[in-house]
Amino acid sequence: MSFVLAVDQGTTSSRAMVFRSDISIAAVAQQEFPQHFPASGWVEHEPEDIWTSTIMTCRDALERAGLKAKDVAAIGITNQRETTVVWDRATGQAVHRAIVWQDRRTADICAKLKGEGLEPIISQKTGLIIDPYFSGTKVAWILDHVPGARERADRGELMFGTVDCYLLWRLTGGKVHATDATNASRTLLFNIHSGEWDDELLKILRVPRSMLPEVKDSSAYFGEATPELFGGSIAICGIAGDQQAATIGQACFTPGMMKSTYGTGCFALLNTGSTPVKSNNKLLTTIAYQLDGVRTYALEGSIFVAGSAVQWLRDGLGIIKHAAETGPLADKSDSLQSVYLVPAFVGMGAPYWNPRVRGALFGLTRNTGPAELAHAVLESVCYQTYDLWAAMRADWPDASAATIVLRVDGGMTASDWTMQRLADLLDAPVDRPMIQETTALGAAYLAGLKAGVYPEPEKFADNWRLEHRFRPAMSAATRARKLAGWARAVKGVLASDEGE
Repeated sequence: MSFVLAVDQGTTSSRAMVFRSDISIAAVAQQEFPQHFPASGWVEHEPEDIWTSTIMTCRDALERAGLKAKDVAAIGITNQRETTVVWDRATGQAVHRAIVWQDRRTADICAKLKGEGLEPIISQKTGLIIDPYFSGTKVAWILDHVPGARERADRGELMFGTVDCYLLWRLTGGKVHATDATNASRTLLFNIHSGEWDDELLKILRVPRSMLPEVKDSSAYFGEATPELFGGSIAICGIAGDQQAATIGQACFTPGMMKSTYGTGCFALLNTGSTPVKSNNKLLTTIAYQLDGVRTYALEGSIFVAGSAVQWLRDGLGIIKHAAETGPLADKSDSLQSVYLVPAFVGMGAPYWNPRVRGALFGLTRNTGPAELAHAVLESVCYQTYDLWAAMRADWPDASAATIVLRVDGGMTASDWTMQRLADLLDAPVDRPMIQETTALGAAYLAGLKAGVYPEPEKFADNWRLEHRFRPAMSAATRARKLAGWARAVKGVLASDEGE
């Protein structure tokens, strides 16, 4: 049994990938599922859609690889983080649609908690800030707004889980209610220092302890997928949230290693080792992974708009037909123009955390055209990454440009222009790997590690292969001028909120 099945359950689609023992990919299957937007700022998924798309892609991937259940050593799960499901313990029926990580409906709950002066204690225990992004306030909202839900929860009839936990429960036929430390650390309910659900946090957010899953290592025996699903039982041996899984897939096992994933948004994690680093620059302190009961921590920065800015060029402005056109177009831009886009389409994430501000373009002239806009869009992703990079270096005393290794993955990394500009602005090398499917690979590795298919982290890291290293080539003066212009643009956007 030298194959591992990775479930990569994302925000807009579910994917399944079969990896061989040499980490090469044997088969891939993917299926999109509907998004629901019942009100402004609300985003929901139908849990049944998540489940059926996951099972269908798993079956499809196994069929394409020509495998039976008996050929598969283990299943690993990685998932869209923070998305919240509450379901009935007896029937398995969800009491409400899943509330997605992007959903902002609990902004008032968050404002109330902040107003009561609770952010310091919540931040100290969880490493997070109070924001609708995280799961805790979503659970509270469901219990308060679904008729009878709070009473049922108090009687022990309801279960809460992030998507990994919900899938695990379904895969095991309702036998196992568990999650891993990385997903637990994104709920506002988990103490990342003690590694346990926290009674004080549960009381603050009014979530009954009986709803919560058991928390395990990221690489652990979680249970068995029931035989009727895939024609035989398969052990489930790995779980991690998607950004942590990508960190593992990038083999960032050493403190100082950083990965940045460029999808719809951008998420950067810096491995800080066995010590959680408290951020003074509005970054999150989170669990990167937990192996053999030992937690490894990370600083995380979240950018809400990366690839979605390229989608805006394509769908909103009609400037391009395909994302791949953006780099060549940006290359034709007028070098004498300094056009900046601050893509705060849904507010700004780290290190600013302002949900109210909106995007803006600066430096427009009569000669500004499609090439300059494409240039500004791609550069905006690099500038935002620079802000995270600078915040991480300020927060972590061991960090310097010389010690941080940046590995990148995700759709936007296919653009050589963008990756070169990123290296230029960071004044540091940017490494793009041979295997881009790092999130699924991370889930596969965690499962394969427990199942004996893959070696210990140090040896697995030897399998990481560089496809291209982008080295900085920009002059110090040009870099300083560009970064100063970006800082002015961000200041202007933030000032617009103060003026209202």
